[in-house]
Amino acid sequence: MIARSTAVEIVVASLKEVFAQVGTPAPDNINDDTVFVGNDAVIDSLGVVSLIVEVEQRLEGEHGISVTLANDKAMSAKNSPFRTVGVLADHVIAMAQEAAS
Repeated sequence: MIARSTAVEIVVASLKEVFAQVGTPAPDNINDDTVFVGNDAVIDSLGVVSLIVEVEQRLEGEHGISVTLANDKAMSAKNSPFRTVGVLADHVIAMAQEAAS
């Protein structure tokens, strides 16, 4: 089980890595409400893909949890699990729990 604070840390660290990869400074005020998709998004669609990959790699490398965050269930959900830091952190927790069972 991953604590929510750990999931948020993984998402934030991954987001900062995405910014580093493109050579752009990350926003100073990243929090649960930082938006990835739609109006006010801090990254573009390619950035979202990079973020998903980075989060998956961190989960595997740091916690030994192998998940696919962009699975059929996530892609068909009414509300995207990739909207904000907080929503993605909750999705990470749910996927980690599924992987453990």
